Amino acid sequence: MNGEANSDLAGCGSGVSRRTLLKGSAAGIVALRAAGLSPAHARPGTQPSAAAAGGLPHKSKVIDCHAHLTHHSRRDWETDDRKLIEAADKLGIDQLCCSTLTPQRPASPDGFRECNQWTAEGMKRFSGRVLGYCYVNPGYPREALEEIRRCVGDRGFMGLKLYNEYTANEPVVFPIVELAIELGVPILHHASHSHYFVEDQPRLSDSGHLADLARRYPEAMLICAHISGGGDWEWAIKAARHAPNLMLDTSGSVTDADTVDMAAAVVGVDRLVFGCDSSMTAGIGKIRGADLSAADKEEILGGNLMRLLGRRRA
Repeated sequence: MNGEANSDLAGCGSGVSRRTLLKGSAAGIVALRAAGLSPAHARPGTQPSAAAAGGLPHKSKVIDCHAHLTHHSRRDWETDDRKLIEAADKLGIDQLCCSTLTPQRPASPDGFRECNQWTAEGMKRFSGRVLGYCYVNPGYPREALEEIRRCVGDRGFMGLKLYNEYTANEPVVFPIVELAIELGVPILHHASHSHYFVEDQPRLSDSGHLADLARRYPEAMLICAHISGGGDWEWAIKAARHAPNLMLDTSGSVTDADTVDMAAAVVGVDRLVFGCDSSMTAGIGKIRGADLSAADKEEILGGNLMRLLGRRRA
């Protein structure tokens, strides 16, 4: 249902319905040019031609706001992490905002600390490419707040990741949000408006929960994960309409047409951030296929998230 478990990795894992959308490095670069962007990793100081950049006079940074490194309990975790970076290279994605999640939830303090240690190591291993989300379980408030201060303040993580341990508007989440506001970092929250009760996710949030949280904390920078991750994405977009500090992440393995177009029309381009959540070619394809201007696509693919990251205080 949700994008967390899906892995396309530009042809390195299981396929999605648009698997033939892009083939290899050259096609990935063409896709980004068609989306209004120049290829990633251009030589510093160079300016691509207007034609190469889809009419844009400068190179744009492309940031995947929703990615994951592999839990080290998996035998092939090093290979999987390397494939993630290789897929980003092929598709012209400059940076990936990554968390590492425990295989089973709710996560214990030891479990989320271990995951964040591995994320910190990944940031060093792929320096400049991987930005870190600090993953915590709000059900352990003291340990969670200590871990957030350590990860953001000492390790340079760019934001926080909350999963399905609690719905977004439960009071136990409020101290996490208040600390994120203090530090000036965004929160990416797992979400889906499912068509059925998800037994293994009884506290699954949707954009309505996140909109309620956003109204309670208008200073917070909240990102609703994978509007294309399954469930009723039209409802999810509409429920976010009146919460201006709630961003929508375009990731998810569902490839229904017009998700990005509808989101842009309902909440505005300035509230959309590009994400793949491992469905890499589908993630690029949604932006490429959207009926938006090159300038709008540039904002979704990097500009909007860069503005959020620029508000950091820590």
